[in-house]
Amino acid sequence: EAVKARGMAVVIPPKANRTEPRECDWAAYKERHAIECFFGKIKRYRRIFSRFEKLARNYRGFLCFVSALIWLR
Repeated sequence: EAVKARGMAVVIPPKANRTEPRECDWAAYKERHAIECFFGKIKRYRRIFSRFEKLARNYRGFLCFVSALIWLR
Protein backbone atom coordinates (compact mmCIF):
# COMPACT_ATOMS: atom_id res chain seq x y z
CA GLU A 1 0.00 0.00 0.00
CA ALA A 2 2.77 2.45 0.92
CA VAL A 3 4.70 1.65 -2.25
CA LYS A 4 1.67 2.18 -4.47
CA ALA A 5 0.91 5.45 -2.69
CA ARG A 6 4.36 6.76 -3.68
CA GLY A 7 3.73 5.86 -7.33
CA MET A 8 6.26 3.03 -7.56
CA ALA A 9 5.76 0.11 -9.92
CA VAL A 10 6.52 -3.59 -9.49
CA VAL A 11 9.62 -4.57 -11.43
CA ILE A 12 10.42 -8.03 -10.06
CA PRO A 13 8.32 -10.77 -11.69
CA PRO A 14 6.12 -12.93 -9.47
CA LYS A 15 6.91 -16.55 -8.66
CA ALA A 16 5.26 -19.14 -10.87
CA ASN A 17 3.35 -20.69 -7.93
CA ARG A 18 1.87 -17.42 -6.64
CA THR A 19 -1.87 -17.70 -6.03
CA GLU A 20 -2.61 -14.14 -7.20
CA PRO A 21 -0.16 -13.30 -10.00
CA ARG A 22 0.73 -9.63 -10.25
CA GLU A 23 1.66 -7.72 -13.37
CA CYS A 24 5.25 -6.88 -14.11
CA ASP A 25 6.93 -4.34 -16.36
CA TRP A 26 9.23 -6.67 -18.31
CA ALA A 27 11.13 -3.87 -20.08
CA ALA A 28 12.05 -2.25 -16.75
CA TYR A 29 12.93 -5.68 -15.34
CA LYS A 30 15.29 -6.35 -18.25
CA GLU A 31 17.11 -3.05 -17.63
CA ARG A 32 17.27 -3.66 -13.88
CA HIS A 33 18.65 -7.16 -14.40
CA ALA A 34 21.41 -5.82 -16.68
CA ILE A 35 22.40 -3.23 -14.07
CA GLU A 36 22.43 -5.80 -11.26
CA CYS A 37 24.62 -8.12 -13.35
CA PHE A 38 26.99 -5.22 -14.01
CA PHE A 39 27.30 -4.52 -10.27
CA GLY A 40 28.05 -8.21 -9.75
CA LYS A 41 30.84 -8.02 -12.32
CA ILE A 42 32.28 -4.86 -10.74
CA LYS A 43 32.49 -6.61 -7.37
CA ARG A 44 35.13 -8.95 -8.82
CA TYR A 45 37.59 -6.04 -8.81
CA ARG A 46 38.79 -5.54 -5.25
CA ARG A 47 40.01 -2.00 -5.71
CA ILE A 48 36.53 -0.87 -6.76
CA PHE A 49 34.35 -2.63 -4.18
CA SER A 50 36.74 -1.80 -1.30
CA ARG A 51 37.03 1.80 -2.45
CA PHE A 52 40.72 2.25 -1.77
CA GLU A 53 40.69 5.59 -3.56
CA LYS A 54 39.95 8.51 -1.25
CA LEU A 55 39.25 11.10 -3.94
CA ALA A 56 36.05 10.83 -5.96
CA ARG A 57 37.82 11.62 -9.24
CA ASN A 58 40.30 8.77 -8.73
CA TYR A 59 37.52 6.35 -7.82
CA ARG A 60 35.53 7.41 -10.89
CA GLY A 61 38.62 6.90 -13.04
CA PHE A 62 39.06 3.33 -11.82
CA LEU A 63 35.34 2.72 -12.21
CA CYS A 64 35.55 3.84 -15.85
CA PHE A 65 38.62 1.64 -16.35
CA VAL A 66 36.87 -1.43 -14.91
CA SER A 67 33.77 -0.66 -16.97
CA ALA A 68 35.90 -0.60 -20.11
CA LEU A 69 37.52 -3.90 -19.15
CA ILE A 70 34.11 -5.51 -18.66
CA TRP A 71 32.83 -4.03 -21.93
CA LEU A 72 35.85 -5.31 -23.89
CA ARG A 73 35.44 -8.91 -22.72
